[in-house]
Amino acid sequence: MSGVDEDDVDLSDPSAAVLQLAERKAGAVAAGVDDGFVVGCDSMLELDGIALGKPSGPAEATARWHAMRGRSGVLRTGHCVIDGATGASASDVGATTVRFGEPSDAEIATYVGTGEPMRVAGAFTLDGLSAPFIDGIDGDHGNVIGLSLPLLRRLLGELGVEVTSLWH
Repeated sequence: MSGVDEDDVDLSDPSAAVLQLAERKAGAVAAGVDDGFVVGCDSMLELDGIALGKPSGPAEATARWHAMRGRSGVLRTGHCVIDGATGASASDVGATTVRFGEPSDAEIATYVGTGEPMRVAGAFTLDGLSAPFIDGIDGDHGNVIGLSLPLLRRLLGELGVEVTSLWH
């Protein structure tokens, strides 16, 4: 864990916010690393131009699901890779459109009651209990889960590293 404070970021530009958080997280961890690579990521759902991170509690998670129901949002994930040996870094943001289904009020209440939505950006995840409430995505599913492997490969390439060289 990076220990980075996530509450002091300007959320008016969701892409800039997730990129800044990813860079802060990677930088905090890389400060204690002198070789290898550090990858920092942070995600938020953009709905109606507003950045939505983890909900503050059940009431907010429920309200979000009511707002997302039957609509689409863009899950943005900032990625930052730092070479521990050189300090060189590369960063970018992945974006994936998420099409939400129409869970009933009872399904939303039951889902929120599990506690899962309080632990994840946007109050949902593709690889958890909310998966049946996602009708589909347009883009990289890994980006929604939290790490885009194609984007990671490109960032490593910017640092002069072929991803296949890491396959040991």
